[in-house]
Amino acid sequence: MHTAVRRVACSRWLSLCELSWSGWRAADSGRTLSTSARRSTVMPAWVIDKYGSDNSVFRFTQNASFPIIHYPNEVIVKVHAAGLNPIDINMRGGYGAATLAMKRDPLSIKKAGSEFPLILGRDLSGEIMECGLDVSYFKPGDEVSHKPKSLSHVDAASIPYVAATAWSALVNTGGLNKDNCAKKRILILGGSGGVGTFATQMIKSWGGHVTVTCSQNAEQLVRSVGADDVVDYTSGPVETKLQALEKFDLILDNIGGETESWALGLLKPWCGAKYVTLVTPFLRNTDQLGIADGMMQTGVTIATKAIKHLTKGVHYRWGFFAPSGPALDDISEMVDAGKIRAVVEETFSFAQVPQAFEKLEKGHARGKTVVTVTREQKE
Repeated sequence: MHTAVRRVACSRWLSLCELSWSGWRAADSGRTLSTSARRSTVMPAWVIDKYGSDNSVFRFTQNASFPIIHYPNEVIVKVHAAGLNPIDINMRGGYGAATLAMKRDPLSIKKAGSEFPLILGRDLSGEIMECGLDVSYFKPGDEVSHKPKSLSHVDAASIPYVAATAWSALVNTGGLNKDNCAKKRILILGGSGGVGTFATQMIKSWGGHVTVTCSQNAEQLVRSVGADDVVDYTSGPVETKLQALEKFDLILDNIGGETESWALGLLKPWCGAKYVTLVTPFLRNTDQLGIADGMMQTGVTIATKAIKHLTKGVHYRWGFFAPSGPALDDISEMVDAGKIRAVVEETFSFAQVPQAFEKLEKGHARGKTVVTVTREQKE
């Protein structure tokens, strides 16, 4: 998995990319895309050479290829810490491989398996090492990506992916914002993980009322981030407990599965209430059916469900991660203002990447798992 430098397309918060080690690297192309004259060729990294269901596919190497700036809007980042997310486990097993292969090679010129050796990971905090010629928002030495000043790199690495996911689901899909959230009732199903704890804090900072479902062991955590009501899903049918409460304006579902069969009945009918689930079959459809057929199947599924529930007076929606520099800038201000805090459950060293994955696979998250890539200095 992680190394310590990444090449990423530039947006104001850089959170999703392929991790690499330190050094400076310019593009090896016919035209100059960056100003650096220094060259590094290899770096240490955790890679996979094939997809697999367990950590036996991980291999540590000292000779991974150093990232190259391919386009003038890219930067190279020295990674100080990297956050893990459940999707990283799925991608280790090949989840989303068909879609990502199309993105890497839209004309299908390369042979199958050309993505290997593959470096996993998507969340990071670090500093800019090199900028493409079209990059103006960053300069070498800047912290990525203008991270909250109040946070260490470890804490900052726990935020971008869950923050962008929560923002996309609640704001872009759910229609909430700081001006309309006051007094609205929000239910978060599975609220003790990274997205749930972040979404709870964001809604509370906007004046909303938050009910969270989690295990009894996580109750103290979710209350500490602001949850008004906590429902234990380990002691009896959770739907029965929730049905005894006042109905909700929005439901954010981090669990999926059977929850869809009863959760939409908890919404206020004919009031614009929305159910937003983050558990969707989109990438699995494209993996199994191919891009065209998978997208067609996805469209049919979401349209069918949306129409079915619209007749009952509620809105059914899918939520997705969506990178947004402006959103993360707003979130950075909220963090520095003390309205949102990072929730890190456990940290692992760079040498312990397989152990970090094992921990994440056990589930029942209490915040984020973070890998420290370089030694943190006092800030």
